[in-house]
Amino acid sequence: MNAPTIIALSNQKGGVTKTTTCANLGIGLAMAGKKVLVVDIDPQASLTISLGYPQPDTLPVTITDLMKKVILDKPISPGEGILHQKEGVDLLPASIELAGLEASMVNVMSRETILRQVLNEIGKPYDFILLDCMPSLGMLTINALAVADSVLIPVQAQYLSAKGLEQLLQTIAKVRRQINPNLRIEGILLTMVDSRTNNARDISNLIRETYGGKIKVFGTDIPLSVRAAEISAKGKSIFAHDPKGKVAAAYKELTQEVLANAKQRQRQKHQPDFLR
Repeated sequence: MNAPTIIALSNQKGGVTKTTTCANLGIGLAMAGKKVLVVDIDPQASLTISLGYPQPDTLPVTITDLMKKVILDKPISPGEGILHQKEGVDLLPASIELAGLEASMVNVMSRETILRQVLNEIGKPYDFILLDCMPSLGMLTINALAVADSVLIPVQAQYLSAKGLEQLLQTIAKVRRQINPNLRIEGILLTMVDSRTNNARDISNLIRETYGGKIKVFGTDIPLSVRAAEISAKGKSIFAHDPKGKVAAAYKELTQEVLANAKQRQRQKHQPDFLR
């Protein structure tokens, strides 16, 4: 069995549809026949809520419990804490308790690899594992970058969002140097693109010109849409909420691009040790 492809979705700026992209890409990959685990590593638990669990603080087991087990050197059972979402993805949920754990991780030995050890125990059955990072570059995000094969960076087609990209790229480069030399950039994804405005077109062009030579910028843009903004509250994907809309079409295209990336990488490398 091949090791799962682990993709962290990260941007220290909030409101760039990172969580929406994690949920819809995960469900898109599941619709394409892949076995997918999505992991919520944000104490706000937005991914957990948007996948149909509106009261995450009442869930019996979350990512916090599994990370605590690693810290205390206690065993994790296969499949522990995983919820089977009705649209075909598995979810490892989060709750506000995760914020307290992050604060306490500062004094923990091997603190950058706690999430890696969790995924070593529960991640083997999956083709893809998607990590929904919090909008900051703290210890939880570092844990995600330490275990990921690649980083998918959603960027809103606005000037300040594009400007914040540089800081994230510097953090990724630092993680690559110090913790995870195999970390790659999956691609920059332009989101909330209002193609009717000159500003959005200008920013899209600027990002493609500035970074496109060094970093993959996805050919797919995620359009701005009121229907897409509704889905988090409804606990379902864009494919269930508005299957014939332009956002569903865009996420289908993104899914195909991510599958093509994974196929290309498989061709380039031999069978790896799991999470090496």
